[in-house]
Amino acid sequence: MRHLSRSLMAVAILTASTILHADDGFKEIFNGKDLTGWKGNSELWSVEDGAITGTTSDEKKLKFNTFLIWEGEVADFVLELDYKLGAEGNSGIQYRSKVLNEEDFIVGGYQADIDASLTYAGINYEEKGRGILTLRGVRTTLAKDGTKTEESIGDAKELGKKIHGEDWNHYRVEAKGNKLSHYINDQLMSEVIDNQTEKSSAKGVLALQIHQGPPMKIQFKNMRLKVLK
Repeated sequence: MRHLSRSLMAVAILTASTILHADDGFKEIFNGKDLTGWKGNSELWSVEDGAITGTTSDEKKLKFNTFLIWEGEVADFVLELDYKLGAEGNSGIQYRSKVLNEEDFIVGGYQADIDASLTYAGINYEEKGRGILTLRGVRTTLAKDGTKTEESIGDAKELGKKIHGEDWNHYRVEAKGNKLSHYINDQLMSEVIDNQTEKSSAKGVLALQIHQGPPMKIQFKNMRLKVLK
């Protein structure tokens, strides 16, 4: 039997890996070059070094939170991306959300939170809705009447140490039925089981947030979406 040379074996492994990656069900939703497929305030959002970049300054202070909105809809899905937030500010990933103001790109709904202080990063916050649904380190089950039952899944401060301030982090958001899970750097940070059907959302838009407040810079790249239904 003939044996493949090391170089041929390396090519074969690389090819197999590429095919496997291509067939994993994920698709890129940001092309790394421009904001095609996204809409938002062009004075705040741009592409810098291959990453979606949201920037505010003292000259461009916001009076309200605004968003860059993907021109699609999500229901059950897995979203993976890398993000980097500067020394100040607050951001987040909206999903199954609603556009409340098209002119100002204002969105409300579930949010996988991001903040520079690392106090809230990883939590589930419902923008323009019920507020904090669960904190980091907590699995919260919401009953039909909104009553919360909480279960610890880790220490919030220890989980916060898994997050890199002012550096790149990997965020994964999973929405499967009424279970919403947030992972940062492959660590489960929070989980919500939302049985409050009157206020829950099964589908909606995906968006990225710039928060009102001090000047900030947030970046996103390697954005991949897997639709589950």
